[in-house]
Amino acid sequence: MTRIGQTFRRLKKKGRVALIPFVVIGDPDLKTTEALISNMVESGADLIELGVPFSDPFLDGLIIQAAHRRGLKNGISLEETLRWVERWKGSPFPLILTTYSNPVFQYGIKEFARDCKKGGVDGIIIPDLPLKKAGRWIDEARRMDLDTILLLAPKRSQDQIREVSRLSRGFIYYVSVEGVTGIREELPFDLEPEVRRIKGLTKKPVAVGFGISTPQQVKEISRFADGVIIGSAIVKIIEENLKSDKLTQRVGDFISSITEGLEWKERPIL
Repeated sequence: MTRIGQTFRRLKKKGRVALIPFVVIGDPDLKTTEALISNMVESGADLIELGVPFSDPFLDGLIIQAAHRRGLKNGISLEETLRWVERWKGSPFPLILTTYSNPVFQYGIKEFARDCKKGGVDGIIIPDLPLKKAGRWIDEARRMDLDTILLLAPKRSQDQIREVSRLSRGFIYYVSVEGVTGIREELPFDLEPEVRRIKGLTKKPVAVGFGISTPQQVKEISRFADGVIIGSAIVKIIEENLKSDKLTQRVGDFISSITEGLEWKERPIL
């Protein structure tokens, strides 16, 4: 079992779900990204998801698109990312990289898997990689003992859910709404039954992302999911505090407010 799987198992025994914050590398600069990671872990994050800046992040909303532009402006490439993440090798928290398929194919699938492993990366998310074309990457990732975390959109058939479950390692990333990432005021009305339906068809942990932005939403999701992924709400705080020396503190305060909703002494039996 990989470190991601071990983390979910450990948290399940404690009766709580995993908190997975997302930031873009180099937003607003590498030094701040490093401070943000440390601060988020100290504030209660269990796994860290890092976005590799990309010129056309079409599955991301405007908030995260702007973060990608800031990262690119600072010269953060996939090659630079893989050199930079080595400083976190051996850290107690699992590290997940999110990137698009074009940079991976240009880098080379085999080389990318090798260098991710060398850098201490635990899991990879490639949101625009179709399942039908994912076989080569999944094979290389497994050779390197990397978790490939696949996205699952709402209203998928039982066969589609089972296929994603078969190919995913670490956890399944359930996209709470169709469309792009972003902050949303309300959770989808059918979120709980959809997650419960998926959990009835897989033994893999299911983490919910896209649009999760408030402690109350996190508290609600923690009733039925295994993990919560928060991106746009964090990146928005970064955007609003680009020139403030309290940037990392404000992100840490937000993470602390979120973790309060993750503690469940008695979770419902799923």
